[in-house]
Amino acid sequence: MIAAYEQLIVEGYVESRIGSGTVVSSIMDRPKSGLPAEKRVAAPELSRRGRMIAGQPRFGRSPRKLNFHPGYPETESFPFSIWSRLLARRAHSRSEDILTYFSFCGHPDLREAIAHYAAVARGVVCTPQQVVVVTGAQAGLDLLARTLLDSGDTAWLEEPGYIGARTALLAGGATVAPLRVSETGWRLSDPQLPPPRLIYITPSCQWPTGEIMRLDERLELLELASRHNAWIVEDDYDGEYRFRGKPISALQGLDTSERVVYVGTFGKTLFSSLRIGYLIVPMGLVEPIDRALAITGQFAPLILQAALADFIREGHFAAHLKRMRSLYAKRQAYLLGLCASQLGEWMEVSASDSGIQLLGRFRKPFDDRQVAQEAALHGIDAQPLSANFHCDEPQRGLLLGYARLAERESHAAVAGLRNLFQTFDTRHAASSAGEKEVVPQH
Repeated sequence: MIAAYEQLIVEGYVESRIGSGTVVSSIMDRPKSGLPAEKRVAAPELSRRGRMIAGQPRFGRSPRKLNFHPGYPETESFPFSIWSRLLARRAHSRSEDILTYFSFCGHPDLREAIAHYAAVARGVVCTPQQVVVVTGAQAGLDLLARTLLDSGDTAWLEEPGYIGARTALLAGGATVAPLRVSETGWRLSDPQLPPPRLIYITPSCQWPTGEIMRLDERLELLELASRHNAWIVEDDYDGEYRFRGKPISALQGLDTSERVVYVGTFGKTLFSSLRIGYLIVPMGLVEPIDRALAITGQFAPLILQAALADFIREGHFAAHLKRMRSLYAKRQAYLLGLCASQLGEWMEVSASDSGIQLLGRFRKPFDDRQVAQEAALHGIDAQPLSANFHCDEPQRGLLLGYARLAERESHAAVAGLRNLFQTFDTRHAASSAGEKEVVPQH
């Protein structure tokens, strides 16, 4: 009882007065309704930048749907038994290097493992000290935008281009200019482009077109960045998946003036909720980025980093990638055949040498956002192509991620799209017939 009274006194609900005993605090007599409605002030609003960020489109995967959503790897084949064993081993060690933060740039074992892997598999030239571990590629883009750009600086973004990069650049205060990409390549000599402070690029598998930047374009880009004293952010989100020909080496390996920042992720190779990505930065950026990470808190749990380092060093990562490349090549070929035979009347789906999604362009004037919305109502999750156009008149179509679709799921998803396209055809025909029946009034 005494302890209860003491707790009420500490929290201010009752007061102990000499000569009067313990009484209920006067704070309890305050009116519960607060100010009258006519005197209340509206809650503070978001900042202009906050409203801009909150207003950006977001396309996340919807659970329990046939998953055409691009960028999500297959997880049923992931060796979770090995992963669990590695996690448990690190947890049981209780070593100081996973229980305290002594380097915000990442666990030394993982930085070393990434540096070795990136050099062998992607042609990146770096030391472990240049590797910065972050909580996913998007966190890395946000960090780079805030540390490399001042408000009003110009950043070139591919058009069409990645929504997440655009959001990060705008949140960093940049003015975004369109670097146009087509089947003929990147328009690096576009006279309408203002001098850049930063250039965001996806050269090994352009998002969303799947185009690959030629060597002459890469060299021209490096020369252009040097001329303007600009940073290049190379997002290699799908560089591990190459199904025909030799792997395309990273642009970073060609850089001799230390202005390319390489962005990689394990979200496309392992599983997306792991939330571990990495930057490979020039030596001059290591210390500033380390200090920035200490402020932003965008560092991944060390126990996950240590387990991932073991996963890579013991060969499990390379073995998993080899299995996935074979599986994804088969799934892409199967889906392409289905789309050609079942959807060819409405959509042209192009094969891709890399990546884990296909680009389907509409042959008919359908609104791809409406198609995606109605597909979701029928249990099919896909992204409209037009969402990736930020300046120009958008092309219409769908981005079809196929990594998570086995043959049965591919059949069901394609059949669902076929039914949906037929419904859109019927609506269009009815609308056209209605327009023809209108009798002009004299």
